[in-house]
Amino acid sequence: MTNRSNVNTIETSHIPVLLEEAVLGLNIKNDGLYVDVTFGSGGHSQAILEKLGGEGCLVAMDRDHRAIIHARERFGQDPRCRIAHGSMRDVDKNLESIVPGRKANGVIADLGVSSVQLDAPGRGFSFMADGPLDMRMDTSAELDASSWLNRAEESELVQVLREYGEERYARRIARAIVEYRKTRPLQRTGQLVDIVVDAVPTREKNKHPATRTFQAVRMYINSELEQLSTFLPRAVRVLAEGGRLAIISFHSLEDRLVKRFMREQARGDNYPPNIPVTVRQLRPLLKIIGKPRRPGRSEIEANPRARSAVLRVAERTEYHYA
Repeated sequence: MTNRSNVNTIETSHIPVLLEEAVLGLNIKNDGLYVDVTFGSGGHSQAILEKLGGEGCLVAMDRDHRAIIHARERFGQDPRCRIAHGSMRDVDKNLESIVPGRKANGVIADLGVSSVQLDAPGRGFSFMADGPLDMRMDTSAELDASSWLNRAEESELVQVLREYGEERYARRIARAIVEYRKTRPLQRTGQLVDIVVDAVPTREKNKHPATRTFQAVRMYINSELEQLSTFLPRAVRVLAEGGRLAIISFHSLEDRLVKRFMREQARGDNYPPNIPVTVRQLRPLLKIIGKPRRPGRSEIEANPRARSAVLRVAERTEYHYA
């Protein structure tokens, strides 16, 4: 096996994406309650804490056990910070168990995989270094990438690569995976990299040929779109009136889902178009704040992983679910 990736290109420092824009979007109150449902390395949490006073509170969540260990090491002594292991889809349950009866003044989600996860070869998220083919964000989850890749039908592989990776050569790659595993199991990221490199006939400019495949497998293994779909309405429910929801996405499918949800909630109840109704009758749950924000040239140059990021912010209205 020859791993054709360049290990030396791995970035070891974590740089929070759209940090200033996200914190500004949250419109932080000195004594507010804020929830970071994707703690990661803590960049956004740190920025929130810096703006909170002594009466403020931050709930830091993550489904990754290692992120929670890091959160406890970094902020465990700060009385304003509460830390919980859990998925963002359980934001309502976690918030109620930690601060019963309170509504949040802001919720932030930084979707996708963190730099720390990518930079740890043992986690299996990156095609830039050889390691175990794992890709689980929550390492207590049963299904890892290797188990699935070794047993999935070719048609299922094609579907996942197309749906989650938007991979134009999904059928070639899926067929190559099936042929490869006839002689030996797929257990290392380097094996998957080599399979994809051999199967893909053309190259995208400034993009490794395995990018889409690794993205697709990771999103499927971690049920990322399903998690996001469940999270969005629950996040709105935990927000106080005037509370902000800030979401940073890195994938077109994620951003599309967030965009559609915010627009629907800002539109309100679905009355027929020919019926004249007032805003109060429509009962919109969200108000979209500003336009989508994307990293500037300087941020992308400093952190190439930021290039596909999109930040969307919405504010909770006075209306409630019927």
